[in-house]
Amino acid sequence: MNDQDFQTKLQHLLEKIDELPEDQRPRLEELAAETQERHTRMRKTLSELQESLDYLRLTVKYLVFDLEATRRENKYLRHLLSADNEQGEGEQG
Repeated sequence: MNDQDFQTKLQHLLEKIDELPEDQRPRLEELAAETQERHTRMRKTLSELQESLDYLRLTVKYLVFDLEATRRENKYLRHLLSADNEQGEGEQG
């Protein structure tokens, strides 16, 4: 159910509550208000969760990028070390 559907159904419920006898309305109106408040909090929490997931995805992308760069640097440095070792062995032999 999207937000618009929820608001429509809640409005319909409030209209039905208004048709009830005066003594039955307060508790149901209170429950409807609590439902609205919970829905608002749920939407806010969902939005915050989405932001956290987006941040996590971005962080993971940066970590993968850093890992790949580190691997390339390690490969290059090992190549330099092996070239130095071969050159040093050639001079000794």
